[in-house]
Amino acid sequence: MKPSIFQTVLVLACVLLGSGAHAERADRSKPMNIESDSLRYDDAKQTSVFTGRVVVTKGSIVMRGAQLDVRQDTAGNQFGVLKAEPGKLAFFRQKRDTRPGTTDEFMEGEAEVIEYDGKADTVRFLQRAELRRYLGTTLNDEMTGVVIVYDNTSSVLTVDGGPAKARPDGTAPRVRAILTPRVDEGRPGAAAPVPAAASAPAPVLRRSATVGGQK
Repeated sequence: MKPSIFQTVLVLACVLLGSGAHAERADRSKPMNIESDSLRYDDAKQTSVFTGRVVVTKGSIVMRGAQLDVRQDTAGNQFGVLKAEPGKLAFFRQKRDTRPGTTDEFMEGEAEVIEYDGKADTVRFLQRAELRRYLGTTLNDEMTGVVIVYDNTSSVLTVDGGPAKARPDGTAPRVRAILTPRVDEGRPGAAAPVPAAASAPAPVLRRSATVGGQK
């Protein structure tokens, strides 16, 4: 199937997030704690706008930026849009559930705008998006794109290179990814990690015509 002229999307399923680890399940039910320089609250619309050195914690989630718009639906689901200062990037970090005895995993990302959807349990990174996976303190996987969608429930990650003609030469920005070969730490007798210099089979990437479930 030929890639769409409007977007180039790579879905990294079971390659990046298929280790049996998931985002911390308890994070969704944890309270959202926010610090900022100022707050504007609308009780009728159940919306809050935090501005100035915003810091958010929600369970293992940490977010930082210049402005945060938060709303909550009648079911208690929380939604947030975090924006960076001009010329800078907003920040997101979350711990992932792992099996006992295995190395802690963290997902860390940056973008001009970060959208958190507590109901769908997804995080969208928009414009100059970057996402990294750490094993402990070691960087393991890294990718960049125009739009990155991190789905905590399905453990599927989509990266959009951007629309065609986005560059002066009429080409679309390219998705870039660095993927380290995985080792199943929980499997008895698992082989040692393959050194970065050694050759390894390339991960299988499949194309998708959607980003975050939208055409």
